[in-house]
Amino acid sequence: MGLDTTHDCWHGAYSAFMRWRQQLARIVGVPLMLMEGFYEADGDHVGGSLFKQAMEWAAPGDGGPRCGSYLGPVLHRRVEDLTTWLPIRWESLRPDPLNVLLMHSDCDGSISSTDCGPIADRLAEILPQLPAGEAGGHIGNWRDKTKAFIDGLRRAAAAGEDVEFH
Repeated sequence: MGLDTTHDCWHGAYSAFMRWRQQLARIVGVPLMLMEGFYEADGDHVGGSLFKQAMEWAAPGDGGPRCGSYLGPVLHRRVEDLTTWLPIRWESLRPDPLNVLLMHSDCDGSISSTDCGPIADRLAEILPQLPAGEAGGHIGNWRDKTKAFIDGLRRAAAAGEDVEFH
């Protein structure tokens, strides 16, 4: 099982697709795991059980925070304030064709043929910023995988067809 798209944009594990998008998001400055559709208040990531444990560790309490640092309560309050703004809404970001790919489902749906060209252009623009080496785990080389996605998007755009996710 895994993600397959039309036009040979992607064939591989869902988890690899997510790691690839996280890498793209890092390059363009999008905090993907804090975004609407990704941020969850439960689970073992930001906002989830590990986050709650860290907040308890830094929280003020009798005899001081469990972390033992006078900065713990300050950190706790600042992060607590931040979480009131989560998840970050996609509309709050500067428009970028890459957002269509970043916010897309990793298992179904489609990317419109009209979005394929602009996304391909944006990916080509950031391609040199991707790591030059192997990513491992169903991705292989970061740049090669991205180039394959770009090529697939360009094929879809030229044919006037959407890229379908299965």
